[in-house]
Amino acid sequence: MLIGVPREIKPQEYRVGLTPESVAELVHQGHAVLVETQAGAGIGADDAAYQAAGARIAPDAAAVFAAAELIVKVKEPQAAERARLRPDQVLFTYLHLAPDPDQARDLLASGAVCIAYETVTDAQGGLPLLKPMSQVAGRLAVQAGAWALQAGQGGRGLLLGGVPGVAPARVLILGGGVVGFNAAQMAVGMQADVTILDRNPAVLERLATHFGVGARVLYSNRAALAAELTGADLVIGAVLVPGAAAPRLVTRAQLATMRPGAVLVDVAIDQGGCFETSRPTTHAQPLYSVDGILHYCVANMPGAVPRTSAMALNNATLPYVLALAAKGWRLALTEDPHLRAGLNCCAGRVTHAAVAAALGYDLTPADAMPAGTL
Repeated sequence: MLIGVPREIKPQEYRVGLTPESVAELVHQGHAVLVETQAGAGIGADDAAYQAAGARIAPDAAAVFAAAELIVKVKEPQAAERARLRPDQVLFTYLHLAPDPDQARDLLASGAVCIAYETVTDAQGGLPLLKPMSQVAGRLAVQAGAWALQAGQGGRGLLLGGVPGVAPARVLILGGGVVGFNAAQMAVGMQADVTILDRNPAVLERLATHFGVGARVLYSNRAALAAELTGADLVIGAVLVPGAAAPRLVTRAQLATMRPGAVLVDVAIDQGGCFETSRPTTHAQPLYSVDGILHYCVANMPGAVPRTSAMALNNATLPYVLALAAKGWRLALTEDPHLRAGLNCCAGRVTHAAVAAALGYDLTPADAMPAGTL
């Protein structure tokens, strides 16, 4: 199969869909890889590195999209990229369609086979292709929050871990999944005063066992959230509903109950955000203030550390890329129900229940696609 890797064009996105090491594995398996020139520049991989791995270099994105049977990216395709997709071409990337009706409309119109990293599942009920970036984002959320709390950024002027004789900052983490767990690890390691809210009893037990006295672990309800917000210096939104829009947990009215200069970091912004006042920002302009509360809502947080992120992502995605390339998308999805869960739209139909519900489309489950489609 001919696999294409375009350069990412979302602002401040420096990751790449395939590293030279992944290309070498694909070429070893007999596949051809076409990489847009300078696609790996953000991770320090030049065209020569890709050529040494066996790839061919394309002069532009148009050449990649025109030739490739399978497109491997990182972020959701931008409008110019969506216009280049064609029927039966496979797109394998993060999509986050629930809060993005324009993207969904264009993907459906293209007729392409669109498989989203964030909804591929595993045998344990996890999200293996979202997990590495959730790990990165959770850890980055604490770094970003600590930076935003500095007076020069408009924050409360607090050192996250305090110093002997001075209390540390209070960190509230909403959600104890992969993002929340990794955020808590960083915050506890920096000696902050950490509280984690979650509703899953099994998650609460796991967090309490892991962190012990290092963090408070509380059952999440409206009263608990309202009480914790009043004393929080940094709030990290780490909730996720696979494929669906994130629930809005913190209202604008509640901002008035918080300390001026407190910081909200919305890791769920790719899925629409979990604060009512959230709107996407960029690495170039990451912060804005609403009612005296700073918001950090960068939609591609792991793009700030592209070398770590690209390698971690490739470790997770490469087995699926190999399967799609070796078997073709129909057989690969038929044989693997977990990869099939990643199919969000195909041949102009929405195939993922959460996406259909969020955007008001009729659902055509992958198993119910017309004969010959899957």
